[in-house]
Amino acid sequence: MTHPSIPGFTEHRVPVDEGVTLNAAVGGTGSPVVLLHGFPQTHVMWRHVASDLAADHTVICPDLRGYGASDKPAESGPEVYAKRTMGRDIVRLAAGLGHDRFTLAGHDRGALVAFRTAMDHPETVSHALFLDILPTLDMWDALHGVSAAVGFHLYLMAQPPGLPERMIQASADTFFAHFLDAWTSAPDAIPADVRAHYLAASAAAVPSIVADYRASAGIDVDHDTADRDAGNRLAMPVTVLQQDWGAALGYHAQGLWSAWAEDLRHRTVSCGHFMAEEDPRLIAGEIRALVCR
Repeated sequence: MTHPSIPGFTEHRVPVDEGVTLNAAVGGTGSPVVLLHGFPQTHVMWRHVASDLAADHTVICPDLRGYGASDKPAESGPEVYAKRTMGRDIVRLAAGLGHDRFTLAGHDRGALVAFRTAMDHPETVSHALFLDILPTLDMWDALHGVSAAVGFHLYLMAQPPGLPERMIQASADTFFAHFLDAWTSAPDAIPADVRAHYLAASAAAVPSIVADYRASAGIDVDHDTADRDAGNRLAMPVTVLQQDWGAALGYHAQGLWSAWAEDLRHRTVSCGHFMAEEDPRLIAGEIRALVCR
């Protein structure tokens, strides 16, 4: 499958687990920054931010396990797409490229992977940035009543194997296009060729995308609960950028995040969900500021 490229970046195939190889675009020089994409996207969502950061950082943009050009192992058990497993992939990817410590930024699903990576590997993740998420436990708690309709896909893909895959595959372009249209406030931020790439890549990965979401209704909750019960917190400087979902759904986002991170910068932004494409200068600037903390 061909896809839009990030100018000046080279794509690498790096083994990270038995039978699992990740695809990653790498460019620039300097201290390493790893950027993890969201749904329904691939590493291409970082094209503007990565090009900006490459002036003074080595920038690594992988396709997550189960997405894009990375391998998509069968969901033989809940651990296959647990964020703990996907986070371990990222640590091994960076090590395979010669980096044992790095700044980590994630958007949407990639931010959930980044959160678990930072919790599990504080010796490896020096700084962490999360775009437009709550931690898994808080996310489920925030969805209640009719306001939870905004997260209908979370409940659909939480169902046992079979039904959600068949329903989504029956109308994959319509399903995935819904989120690209509904979640952006700047439609021209995702041009036609990139949109076509996202739709094709997502349609080709329905079982693994569903497995990723299903894990967040099961094993990921268990892992976050264990950390909360133990009082574990993120040990590095953390930046969180979010839309004002709290006003819509009735929660205090900064308060929720403060329970997980002591060194926290939390900011509500006015752009849409796909903020790395809608306002890449803002995101690149926040990453640079984070690295300096």
